[in-house]
Parts: sequence; C-alpha cells; structure tokens
Amino acid sequence: MHRYFIYLAYDGTNYHGWQIQPNGDTVQQQLMNALSTLLRRTVEITGAGRTDTGVHASLMVAHFDHPETLPDPVFLTEKLNRLLPPDISIYRIREVKPEAHARFDATYRQYQYHIINRKSPFGRQYCYRVHGTLDFDKMNKAASQLFNYTDFTSFSKLHTDAKTNYCRIMHAAWTPRGEDKWVFTIQADRFLRNMVRAIVGTLLEVGKGKLTVEGFCHIIEEKDRCKAGTSVPGQALFLTDVSYPEDLFKEY
Repeated sequence: MHRYFIYLAYDGTNYHGWQIQPNGDTVQQQLMNALSTLLRRTVEITGAGRTDTGVHASLMVAHFDHPETLPDPVFLTEKLNRLLPPDISIYRIREVKPEAHARFDATYRQYQYHIINRKSPFGRQYCYRVHGTLDFDKMNKAASQLFNYTDFTSFSKLHTDAKTNYCRIMHAAWTPRGEDKWVFTIQADRFLRNMVRAIVGTLLEVGKGKLTVEGFCHIIEEKDRCKAGTSVPGQALFLTDVSYPEDLFKEY
C-alpha cells in the first residue's frame, strides 16, 4: 500500500466538526466520499486532529492509503476540488513513507483565535466580539505561564478518550491586527478537546480584571475544568498549521 498526506482547508461553519458523526455532516465524511468516488474504492482517512463543530482550518493534514502509486497527484488534487463543496479546498497531495501517520507523527499543531471589540458585519462569522477594554499585556503575561506546565486537565473537555492530559506548549501570545482586532496564537505538540477555547476564555477573564496572573496559574494547578473560564465560541478558532519531520516524505 502507498500512503499519502492530503493538505486541505475548510470553513467549518456548516459542519459538525472534522470527525465523522452519526447524525451530522462532517469534513472527514465529505473528503472520504469524494476520494472514494474518485478512486472507485472505499477510502478511509485519518486526520492530524479533530476540530469541533463550527471550527475552521486554514491548514489540516490527513492521510489515506492506496494500493497503487497515484500517477498524478496534482491532477488528483484538481479533480478532488471539483467534487468537494466550495467550503472545502485541497492544497496538495504528497506521498509519504508507509509508516507515516498524520496524527501521531505531527511535531506540532498551531491554532489561532480571533477577537474583535466592535460590531462588524464582516467579522461576525470568523471573530468573537468582546465588549469592554481588555488588558492584553496582562493576558500575555498569563499566557507566558503556560510554558511552565504540562498537565492541562483544567482546560480539557470532561470524559474524553484521551489517555493523558499532558501537552508541551511552544508558543502562546496575543498580537494586534489593526485597531480593533487581536489574534491569539498557540502552538503545542498536541491539544486536548476544547483546550484552546477554554484557555482563551480564561485569558479573557484575566484581561477583564476578574482574574490575576497568579490566579490563572492556580487554575492550571487545580486540574479542575470547573475552575477555568467559560469556553469561547468555535466560529473564531482556526487550525493554522501542522508540522512533520521532512524525512517522512518520499523523494522523487
């Protein structure tokens, strides 16, 4: 069998997340249907992660197997894009070593969360509007404390199938995008279910003055989801990058 990585993007507005669900349309299902139609066989697809309902990806990676070498991955990419709905787009398809795994071999994943502090007819679908003034310096001080911890039970959805709540965060910071928009970028070797949205919700409590930096650290140490802030809505969250060792890819 030959294994291939698919690089894609999607607008998650109309989907019940990435992973196949029994009673809802998902990105994984759409991609599997299109690939199976194109390759004339049932194709199973494994993603680098699973985004929740309404969450977007400007870059997601998934893998699939095929018994023969694909003669023209570029042409296959074009044909897939014709079959897929307008809110899912394939960037490219690359052959990898047979043992390569889109989920387990990722060295890091990166998410971004977008907030805006004014009403905007163009930002409402992809941003979260926050009322009032936020102290972003204080929020960044709190975000920098994430590097000191590895157990993020306090920011994990309850009753998941994760074997461990340990993650290594490599980057976490708020940056301005114009006068009224800020973006939180976070990068880690892995993420727990609902983790980014829970972290953002708790950092907003810091920015509003309802929680100190020390209090933010205490919440992490408590390892209790009930102590953290409310999860922010999913429509402003984007998976933006997934990285792999270069030696996974076949060279031609």
